[in-house]
Amino acid sequence: MPEQEAEKKADPQKAETTKGGKKKKQDDADDLSPEDLQLKRDLDMMAERALDKDPGVQKAALDSMVNEIRTSTSSMTSVPKPLKFLRPHFGTLKTAFEGSSDATNKKLLADILSVLAMTMGAEGERESLKFKLHGHVDDIGTWGHEYVRNLSGEIAAEYEEVTAGDKSVANADKGSIADIVNLIRQMVPFFMKHNSEPEAIDLLMEVDLLPEIINHVDEGNCVRICLYLEQVSRYVPEPDDRSVLDTAIAILRKVGKTTEAVRIALIAGDTDLAVQIIDTCEDEVVRKQAAFLLSRQQVRPELKDESLGDIAAGTHLSENYLNLARELDVVEPKLPDDIYKTYLERKGASSNFDSARQNLASTFVNAFVNAGFGADKLMLTEGNKWLYKNKEHGMISAAASLGALLLWDVDGGLTQIDKFLYSTDNYIKAGALMAVGILNTGVRNECDPALALLTEYLDSTNSMMKISAIFGLGLAYVGSQRDDVLELLLPVVADTDAPLDVACFAGLALGLVFVGSCHDDICQSIMGALMERPQASLEAESLSRLLCVGVGLLYLNKQSAVDVTLELSLTLPGRLGEYCQRTLETCAYMGTGNVLKVQKFMGLAGEHPEAEAGADADAAAPAAAGAAGAAAGGSGAGASGAASGAAAGAAAGAAKAEDKLFDAQSVATIGVALVAMGEDLGSQMAHRTFGHMLQYGEPSVRQGVPLAIALLNVSNPQQAAVDLLSKLSHDPDVATATNSIFAMGLCGAGTNNSRIANNLRALASYYSKDAGLLFTVRIAQGLLHAGKGLLGFSAFHSNRALLCPSAAAALVAMMHICLDFKGLILGKHHYLLYTLVAAAAPRMLITVDEELKPLPVPVRVGTAVDIVGLAGKPKAITGFQTHTTPVLLGTEDRAELATDEYLAVHSVLEGFVILKKNPEYVPPQTE
Repeated sequence: MPEQEAEKKADPQKAETTKGGKKKKQDDADDLSPEDLQLKRDLDMMAERALDKDPGVQKAALDSMVNEIRTSTSSMTSVPKPLKFLRPHFGTLKTAFEGSSDATNKKLLADILSVLAMTMGAEGERESLKFKLHGHVDDIGTWGHEYVRNLSGEIAAEYEEVTAGDKSVANADKGSIADIVNLIRQMVPFFMKHNSEPEAIDLLMEVDLLPEIINHVDEGNCVRICLYLEQVSRYVPEPDDRSVLDTAIAILRKVGKTTEAVRIALIAGDTDLAVQIIDTCEDEVVRKQAAFLLSRQQVRPELKDESLGDIAAGTHLSENYLNLARELDVVEPKLPDDIYKTYLERKGASSNFDSARQNLASTFVNAFVNAGFGADKLMLTEGNKWLYKNKEHGMISAAASLGALLLWDVDGGLTQIDKFLYSTDNYIKAGALMAVGILNTGVRNECDPALALLTEYLDSTNSMMKISAIFGLGLAYVGSQRDDVLELLLPVVADTDAPLDVACFAGLALGLVFVGSCHDDICQSIMGALMERPQASLEAESLSRLLCVGVGLLYLNKQSAVDVTLELSLTLPGRLGEYCQRTLETCAYMGTGNVLKVQKFMGLAGEHPEAEAGADADAAAPAAAGAAGAAAGGSGAGASGAASGAAAGAAAGAAKAEDKLFDAQSVATIGVALVAMGEDLGSQMAHRTFGHMLQYGEPSVRQGVPLAIALLNVSNPQQAAVDLLSKLSHDPDVATATNSIFAMGLCGAGTNNSRIANNLRALASYYSKDAGLLFTVRIAQGLLHAGKGLLGFSAFHSNRALLCPSAAAALVAMMHICLDFKGLILGKHHYLLYTLVAAAAPRMLITVDEELKPLPVPVRVGTAVDIVGLAGKPKAITGFQTHTTPVLLGTEDRAELATDEYLAVHSVLEGFVILKKNPEYVPPQTE
């Protein structure tokens, strides 16, 4: 006692610590309930006996310990008590494992240490996996879900380290790759059994064993698995994305979901595989449904079953489109004035709008609004008086509008267009040739009338006729990859003596027809034309951009396939060369969601190139003053400043105008949207980026932003996008305002959106004295009411997962044309607006029986819900309303059957869907 007292006096701090430590330990013991205290004592005793030399005693202790841990880890709401109480013994148990000689006991101890390492193992050591490979591999699921998930993470890290060949890591005691694979094969069935398919897929992808998931698929889980694989493929770099989609196809074919397998094959861009799947299917009705899918994708391959040819060719489209119009009571033709609603505009709004341009605007509005209806009150009336209310090039667009009005009705439409082909007026004749091409867009006819009628005019000495025939062929056979069209158009591009504008249209037409084909001969011809023709003449002609677009479309969505051509484009000099490089790269990665490319294009768009010469700086000064005027306060002052800047720039000479024609930064801005439009998250992030670009970007970037916003929201008028475009439509820079107005029309294309309609009416009053901007407003109004609200222009369909190459090509070409809206659309080439017809498709759901006759059934239509990765059968739509087919579907709408009487042959209810009678259906009993 005296010694202890002396020690306390000598070191009072130590005495206090000892006292406090005893007190804390006592408090901990007091906190435990009697049951927990008993459990702790039992576990302490088990841990002590696990160190016993007697194998029998050791095994009994280990068995008891295993039982305690397993029963506690079955529900993982908090750290299980056995794991908490065994923490102090972790080190001693590891020592015991190292010294254990009994094989059975060693395996048991390894299992226990593997579970304990989940919460106690050192970070980065992966002890849980290390001990598990020494233990029993076949009882993996008995330790609980959280343990298996933890092990999954360690396996991924271990596999990456082993396969990376890091010699500094000693993996000898951690098992070979074969042992890890064996462990994985035990874990995957556990995940599948417990509705954790995404975790099983992630694990298999980490170790490059994804195809093994096919062995664990059944009718109950295949939909969830394929939905997840489809989503994952968007975030996986090439070529791994293709292997993910191939696995999904194999799964769907295994369970007999043929139409879904065809859909995934089309997402992968493999038409040959889609044909193979259809040809091996024995069910005729399923083959018909798959043919409808090919028709919507505008892919018409040779099929073994010739009876499917009519379906794939789109022969049912026109008839059912008109049936939909009758059901919705919108058959009555509309006049442009019905769209403008000029009585709601301020009086005298069109006082300064010359009648020829006003009539031209009305021609386009009439063509878009009554597209596909085969009837209107301007062009298809007796006497064709309206045709002669247009002047020169306006007559081309007026005659070409017949193709849009009679869209898809090849047999009936040709008879009405034919008489114009014999006109003595070359402008009308050229327009009629274009109308023949537009009429055949999106459908195929076994007689090939477009090829037969247009071929003879390709040798015409009249350049206008030749251009119309070439453009008509491009639209008629968009996406078809027809060799006979190649033979006709390739010599036109290659001929350096041909007029430049003719060669440019031939380049665009070849790009449209061979979109996504990576065709070497076409690529070499177009690149040769860009290299061989004088740089000065190319850069002086705005249409030269069509050559760049043509070669870009060949690589649409083909990613790294563009690399060789991209290297070749680096040899092109000047601004057009840079424009071509950006066009190639943006087209190749369209819809891929590739984050690295988005970052690259954002970097390019964010650059601030210094003025190359003092003259450029002088010309830019007035425009800058106009922008400063707008910032200072008055939109009127800003507009006048911008106008004076534009006038000064025009007076400064053609060289500066040429510099403005081809700006690679505008293409990079559009490229951000083109790449990001493949997935929702990227689209949302891109929207935020565009806000920064508007604040800090160069004028050319600002001009590209509205078009980029439109690309992300085609026929999908999101409020945020519409509000931003509405603000930009009053921008002091005329080009930015023009693009914003057109973009607003494209955002609402075919939706009749009232918010946009009000905005455009207000803009018509605001710009009543500016002929160019008022013309643009009218075009936007026509697009907004396209097909009287029955058409959509989105490049994506089939639950917004499938990119239609033809529609995508049309949208890309239109964006590049809009980069010089003033020179092309407001100049002599306004008929380029008909490029959009290639993107038009009815946004309808029509249900038909097995004989393809309309079958009205109730369906629920609502907003789509993201159900990827959710267990069970969650609701795929929300806020739904029940309608009877046929019905209209918005871009973000989804439909599902509201009756059990029929079963849909295809899981995605869009376009044409064939229904079969449900053999298990029992009609409700009537009282």
